[in-house]
Amino acid sequence: MEIRTDYLILGSGIAGLSLALKASQRGSVAIVTKKECMESNTNLAQGGIASVTDKTDNFENHIRDTLVAGAGLSHEDVVRMVVEDAPRHIGDLIELGVEFTGSSDNLHLGMEGGHSHRRIVHAHDLTGHEVEQALFRQCEKRADKITCHEHHFAIDLITRRKLGLQESDRCFGAYVLEIETGEVHTFLAPVVILATGGCGKVYRFTTNPDIATGDGVAMAWRAGADIANMEFFQFHPTCLYHTRAKRFLVSEAVRGEGAVLKRIDGERFMPDYHSEAELAPRDIVARAIDFEMKKTGDDYVMLDISHRGKNFVREHFPYIHKTLIGYGYDMGNEQIPVVPAAHYSCGGIKVDVNGASTIPGLYACGEVANTGLHGANRLASNSLLEALVFADHIWRATKDIDLVEPDNVKVPPWNPGHASEPDEMVVISHNWDEIRSLMWHYVGIVRSNKRLERALSRVRLLMREIRDYYWDLKVNPDLLELRNIAMVAEIIIRCAMMRLETRGLHFNIDYPETDDENFQRDTVIRRGKAARNGY
Repeated sequence: MEIRTDYLILGSGIAGLSLALKASQRGSVAIVTKKECMESNTNLAQGGIASVTDKTDNFENHIRDTLVAGAGLSHEDVVRMVVEDAPRHIGDLIELGVEFTGSSDNLHLGMEGGHSHRRIVHAHDLTGHEVEQALFRQCEKRADKITCHEHHFAIDLITRRKLGLQESDRCFGAYVLEIETGEVHTFLAPVVILATGGCGKVYRFTTNPDIATGDGVAMAWRAGADIANMEFFQFHPTCLYHTRAKRFLVSEAVRGEGAVLKRIDGERFMPDYHSEAELAPRDIVARAIDFEMKKTGDDYVMLDISHRGKNFVREHFPYIHKTLIGYGYDMGNEQIPVVPAAHYSCGGIKVDVNGASTIPGLYACGEVANTGLHGANRLASNSLLEALVFADHIWRATKDIDLVEPDNVKVPPWNPGHASEPDEMVVISHNWDEIRSLMWHYVGIVRSNKRLERALSRVRLLMREIRDYYWDLKVNPDLLELRNIAMVAEIIIRCAMMRLETRGLHFNIDYPETDDENFQRDTVIRRGKAARNGY
């Protein structure tokens, strides 16, 4: 089936839904999501949205904090744009029905690591869920313009180059698998937006949902778009250590309200690593925990906010408190075991200030994009803000363009060739586990040249196996996710091998110093092309 629309949005988190609402003012919108529209990284975001709303704070403070966290790689013009846009977007969300903690004229502001002031606007401790629900409700009201195709998996982008045309490249759609029927549809649009979220599932331990398999980055890579800074992967310092807790993180905001980290023997250790102790940037806290665990041989450390008392914990962190009770821990009167886990990719599809990729017609926003905001390390609670701002800028950049048929190019339907149904899935599950394990051990919080070389050698071998498997079998979600996660793993490793220094989230024991003379620039790579910007 061929489906034509004015805007094709792949992904249904805060970036995709907020853009869909705006785009529906102009034309038809198709949202493609491989699960349900409400299932996304946004939905799990606990902390909040960073925004200057208090008179004791100002834009320059927020800009400075973001630049410091970015370790010399954040683009100051982008940082300023995002920070100065923030209050307007908070106001827009309130108008859409988001109920933040506090009143509209007196919002409760949280404190998180790396921030010099309280500026985290939040809805108790489940901000992402509240924002996602409000946006989804508004999208439902625009059902005449917005169609959400749930349980549809985008396979590949459709570009001139992919069709073998000689003219300059352009993206105008995607081949999409309808999971229930196995049919592959052709979606065509003059504006295509990747808002597919992150790739945390490339690591063995992650706070991300199962859907975070790097699909957008992998599709853009195969299409020939520039990808930037994938070596910078943020590990959340405090994920609950429990056999039944698959990915439950304990928000940065808990440490912002006074929680301290201790070894199992009861000794606090963060003051030994940074002057801000538990409020140091996430990469420093995660490395400190990793070092303490390796030094002691313990499997976890303890997070303690019990000194604030049960009432305080229940009032400020109702969702976290209730969830931990379900796992047998009462945060109000006891310590809880935590470990670092892969959390957020600061790299992604390279875009300009309007969210445009290096392929005309293709845009990206949210975690899948590299906008220049985060640099080498994301400041806490800047991510939801970034998604809102860049969704808005994509809308502003595209609202006046001609929404014409995509170049009147005849797009052939998906050709499965001689592919057959898979007779067993053990190969997929085995390769999946191997990739995630080697990424955790070799390309994790602390890296070395030898570890990276081993990881690249093994991933490339797995890629060859997966490629053969992919073309022999009919596409299915498991196979597509394996293919994407393997590609993302190779991209991360390649970027890490290019950066011969330690900076932000990238820590290489063979190059422990920061080298501003040679490496204070983005790592930009493209499929089939040599690395640019001096790398």
